Amino acid sequence: MAPSDTLREAHPTERAAGIDYYVSDADGIGGRLRETPEDFRVRELEAFDPEPLGADTGSYPELVVRVTLRDWDTNDFARRISDALGISRERVSWAGTKDKRAVTTQLFTLREVDPGDLPAIRGADIEPLGRAGRRLSFGDLAGNAFDIRVTDAVDEAPERVADVVSDLRAFGGDAGGAEDGAAVGVPNYFGQQRFGSRRPVTHRVGLAVVREDFREAVRLYAGNPSETEPDDTRAARARVDDAFGVAGGDAGDDAGPAADGTGDGDWAACLDAIPGKLRFERSMVHRLADRGVSPDAPPDHDDWRHALEAVPSNLQRLFVNAAQSSLFNRMLSERLRRGLPFDRPVAGDVVCFADGDAPEELYAPDTDRLQRVDADRVSVVTRHCERGRAFVTAPLVGTETDLGDGEPGAIEREALDEAGVEPGDFALPGEFDSTGTRRAILLRTDLDVTVDGGDPRFAFALPSGSYATVLLREFTKCGPLDL
Repeated sequence: MAPSDTLREAHPTERAAGIDYYVSDADGIGGRLRETPEDFRVRELEAFDPEPLGADTGSYPELVVRVTLRDWDTNDFARRISDALGISRERVSWAGTKDKRAVTTQLFTLREVDPGDLPAIRGADIEPLGRAGRRLSFGDLAGNAFDIRVTDAVDEAPERVADVVSDLRAFGGDAGGAEDGAAVGVPNYFGQQRFGSRRPVTHRVGLAVVREDFREAVRLYAGNPSETEPDDTRAARARVDDAFGVAGGDAGDDAGPAADGTGDGDWAACLDAIPGKLRFERSMVHRLADRGVSPDAPPDHDDWRHALEAVPSNLQRLFVNAAQSSLFNRMLSERLRRGLPFDRPVAGDVVCFADGDAPEELYAPDTDRLQRVDADRVSVVTRHCERGRAFVTAPLVGTETDLGDGEPGAIEREALDEAGVEPGDFALPGEFDSTGTRRAILLRTDLDVTVDGGDPRFAFALPSGSYATVLLREFTKCGPLDL
């Protein structure tokens, strides 16, 4: 790729999360995803082999079940089945969290549960598979296979799909594709779901945490109204901003808080204004009220962190993960803007090698196997990338991150400088700490597209941690709320 200032610009909501461009300049097909749950089907590709159902329960206390869910959020289903079984929610485990508006097939483990005790739950087909000696974890998920229908696409959809496929094949290097499909590639962006489609704020909270501005982290999460929210929610957040002495929400990543002189610190009044549906925001403000925290307390004061820690530990981790993800997205967007390739390295890049244990249908990187690429190694590593054996990476920055060299390293440092953070800043208390890792910058898959009654249907498989919507946005050219 050559440096370009003619890249097609992304939707404003996406740009707030570092997704600045499309790689295909072809017009989109429009349409919508998830008109019905059956329009979005996801099947886990598992790396988990259970023992037979008759295995000794003393050695294999976990019952492994395959569950097909219709219109169920994974966390909500876990609560529902634990209630139905009369067991603690902690005895229910899974490898990957799935979206609600979909039909999803995935594994769960249920500790010390017998197959005969499995309940009937509406919208859930539960099939006992076997037993295991340990619970499922994220590392047991190799990837996901998708079958997705786009409804209400434009009449010209077949021609436009062909144009986008052509662009994405060229971008991805067209390496190792199946004969019946097309090997396409897109930047391995973190999708909008990572940050919030309607109110993208988790990464901003996370960046405030990394800067140890816990005051602003609480304010951004509990206050900071957005125009896309319902009136009652927006009014509640505006009241929280008043308590902080901040005017104007929805300011974006680059705008700091604007003091308007109120700063009354009346957290009780905030609680009166915050509706019950904002339970995490209420939990934070409750802690401020209980301790009588002054809005003028220093940004790194323990009281602000205590309030932020009112949310569950997985959400605390998500804040920092989302910050890392937004920085990663910005690195990829800058690499695009400069015209650097994604399917092969340049001097200074860090590559990882393919995961040899991944299912056959996946292009799966193994980020535990890294190698720096100097000028003498570019041609050799390029051949590995062309054969699908290696992938160029960028950092998810943490305390143990070693940045790249040359122009790739300059891009990484520039993103950190603009955000006002550095790797050492991720040495944080509790769940906010992160050592970091690296992630492939190219998302490649064998794509099969058919037209079903006028609606395009997309079938493909992605490694865990990658987003189907990142691929589909190139075809629809719609905003995040339509994905």
